[in-house]
Amino acid sequence: MNKISTSNLRLGIVAGGQLGKMLIQEASKWGIETYILDNDPSCPAAMLASRYVQGHHLDYHAVLSLGRQVDILTYELENINIEAVRQLKAEGISVKPDPEILAMIQDKGEQKLFYQKHNIPTAPFQLFENAEAIREAINHDRLSLPFVQKLRRGGYDGRGVFPVSKHEDLFNLMEGPSITETRIDIDKEVAVLVARNFTGEIKCFPVVEMVFDPRANLVDKLFSPASVGKETENHLFKIATTIVQQLQYEGILAIEFFISKKGEIFVNEMAPRTHNSGHHTIESMITSQFEQHIRAILNLPLGSTEMKKPAVMINVLGAIGYEGPVKYEGLEDVLAIDGVKVHLYGKKITKPFRKMGHVTILGNTLEEAMEKAEKVKTTLKVKSL
Repeated sequence: MNKISTSNLRLGIVAGGQLGKMLIQEASKWGIETYILDNDPSCPAAMLASRYVQGHHLDYHAVLSLGRQVDILTYELENINIEAVRQLKAEGISVKPDPEILAMIQDKGEQKLFYQKHNIPTAPFQLFENAEAIREAINHDRLSLPFVQKLRRGGYDGRGVFPVSKHEDLFNLMEGPSITETRIDIDKEVAVLVARNFTGEIKCFPVVEMVFDPRANLVDKLFSPASVGKETENHLFKIATTIVQQLQYEGILAIEFFISKKGEIFVNEMAPRTHNSGHHTIESMITSQFEQHIRAILNLPLGSTEMKKPAVMINVLGAIGYEGPVKYEGLEDVLAIDGVKVHLYGKKITKPFRKMGHVTILGNTLEEAMEKAEKVKTTLKVKSL
């Protein structure tokens, strides 16, 4: 494995969204050359990359071409051409996290089977080939309401998820191979970011608690430390550690959990990359998730996950009713608030609920950070010219 011993290390990143941009910001601190593959020349990462390569993340030849130009390849989203990264691995090119782990995580059904095989707690589930098979299971009492339907492939940021509460909902089931999950009486939704390198060193970041916007099924805000007890936190860390050990994982893995009102813990799903639930780590932790990912995939010692200050993170989303060239209102006002760190991703066009940036708010206490976060939320607006 190439280490940071010269200025010639070339890191390839498939897709150039905000996660790619923030990875590049960390890589640049160590003089790492960065190559970005994205179909959009104005993508957030393009302005910072050492080399921008135009091409789609699902294009076999485009991914192959990028991988053959770099020393190590990673990615900022799951939905990439799996056969291309498998071929690159076969050619001896380092792809991290491993393509076979990516292939498993791309399929929510395979994810569920992995949890089942390794006795990792997850909501009870069934696998179905199509919507008609789900309706047939209802008719023959093999499935009962309520449940949540999730497409096995392609869903993210709330897409590909359909809650089913009443029989009328069965007419609107999504088509395609799916899983159904028993509805959990959720008290909290939390996440753990865990990193592992090739030598087996593992570190978990403090637990993050997430609050969702029900209109878009996107994270509205998150905060750390989460309002869970030490025993629960240790249990979450134990599950996260078990997962990366079983996978022999290299990189950052984001694991989302449900905690029921009875205190039961269930793994919801995981992402083999840096994640929205870890953006606050840039300011609030000794080591950011982006630096930690680079350390892990290069098999370097993992950085400290000690918290510097409690933090709240707010996603900056495009406002309803606005679409077109972006205009930010209230930016100067929020920048005047002590402890507020604004990250705008550089996306030129806004539309409702599009992730345009995030804001991390630090406080001496979580309560102080929460209070300032409410001011930010009511002040900063994303509109269009």
